[in-house]
Amino acid sequence: MDVKKILSMCDHTLLLQTSTWDEIKQICDDAIKYETASICIPPCYVKQARDYMGDKMKITTVIGFPNGNCSTATKVFETKDAIKDGADEIDMVINVGRLKAKEYDAVRSEIEEIKAACDGHILKVIIETCLLTNEEKIKMCEIVTEAKADFIKTSTGFSTAGATFDDVALFAKHVGPNVQIKAAGGIGSLEDAEKFINLGATRLGTSRIVKIVKAQ
Repeated sequence: MDVKKILSMCDHTLLLQTSTWDEIKQICDDAIKYETASICIPPCYVKQARDYMGDKMKITTVIGFPNGNCSTATKVFETKDAIKDGADEIDMVINVGRLKAKEYDAVRSEIEEIKAACDGHILKVIIETCLLTNEEKIKMCEIVTEAKADFIKTSTGFSTAGATFDDVALFAKHVGPNVQIKAAGGIGSLEDAEKFINLGATRLGTSRIVKIVKAQ
């Protein structure tokens, strides 16, 4: 697969707690140079990144990150605030505890509220696959489809594991036709990136692919 095609499907990501503006600015510069799908950065840097880049690159930010167990009202506020600051895409973390308690209506309702707060912007739903059973992953495919989110996303990259080929293949079998797949967390090579895409991912969350291409 052409490297440019892989890059065009990457959300070039920096979400570490220690991230500085200088590091975020480098992410912006690299994303523009290598024509990634977007940058994925913490909410506190969205306005600075938008002012710095103008309309040269899309900005993704994260909501309820990384644990997902803040209140729905907090997530809705975070979403509206991020969009006001210039975010194009929102990656939210579900409340995993409510899923495990089988409070499916609450999980679905929260996604629907955040989708409404997105006001037409893309919403990706992070389900943190490493914490779930296959039954729970399949249930989340159904819920994300019903809630009319745009993407289901594997991982935050801040839990016990990231994306796996098996999980992306499972998503591809169970999401509705209008839901895309984002694989994120631990994608460390162009070969792995290509395999995730071939299995059905249309977006990759990664900090490494641009670095690999820069080093070539």
